[in-house]
Amino acid sequence: MTGSSFFFPWEVSMIEWAQNSLGSVGTAISRLFTLIGGETVTLVILLVILFCYNKEAGKRCGLTILAASMWFPMIKNVVLRIRPYMEHESIRALSVPEGDADPMDIVQQGYSFPSGHSAMALSMYGSLAMEIRKKWAWFIGIALILLIGMSRFIMGVHYPTDVLAGWAVGLLALAGGTLLNRKVKKEWVRYAILLAISLPGVFWCTSRDYYTALGLLIGMTIAFPLEEKICGYRDTRNPFAMALRVIGAMIVYFASDVLLKLPFSREFLNNGTLGANMIRTARYVVISILLMAVYPKAFVLFEKVGPKKAKE
Repeated sequence: MTGSSFFFPWEVSMIEWAQNSLGSVGTAISRLFTLIGGETVTLVILLVILFCYNKEAGKRCGLTILAASMWFPMIKNVVLRIRPYMEHESIRALSVPEGDADPMDIVQQGYSFPSGHSAMALSMYGSLAMEIRKKWAWFIGIALILLIGMSRFIMGVHYPTDVLAGWAVGLLALAGGTLLNRKVKKEWVRYAILLAISLPGVFWCTSRDYYTALGLLIGMTIAFPLEEKICGYRDTRNPFAMALRVIGAMIVYFASDVLLKLPFSREFLNNGTLGANMIRTARYVVISILLMAVYPKAFVLFEKVGPKKAKE
């Protein structure tokens, strides 16, 4: 197993204590918060903001989330810290990052430091709280950030110091995203700047989370100005249209992901080579453009759904 091994004894003791003390209910709750901090829930929340609540706020939040998504794997692939369950027989893997791969495959499961869930949680809920600007939003956001981070070492996939480092990366992404959103007026330029900062990672990153984020970032850099030209959708408060926008987006996302995988074998897609990672990046570029620029053309039809009251 290629990677570096370093940890504080108290970290191992803390994970062991948590896993042995929480019981089935505590473990289930921790799994729930790991799920809340995962890619799918993050995507759903971002789509609700972007397609329903406030289009421009969604773009600002998306920039911050993508910054965290790019930076944590860039650090992971330099530090190369092995996950705790891979090193310690006393620590169980209660939930692995890639459920379709061998839990001991470091290429597929990725490295430990920093925690991507923790970085994403702080960037997501921190940027969302900044947009809402209410005390209750900060309270809920901070609670979710803490609980998602704690769930990661309870699951046995991160050390506590991974979580602390993830929060630091998320805070850096929040600060960097806020600065770009305030200083640079055109959203595609903001995304292009982030892309320029993050692109050097191709020279050392081997884990697929980096190449997923790279594809999304390139795709959104193209998709946002393209959407304004070919669609220019607006926010909606029609609950039927809101539901259809988000449900349709998830269908487009997962269907296009499945279709774009068909020309390639599962073994090739999961082998961790540069070729497989480049295909992954290209796949997410196409998915981003379809989702963010092409799919919104259907929004005008969704506004016709539902009773008159909902539209007024």
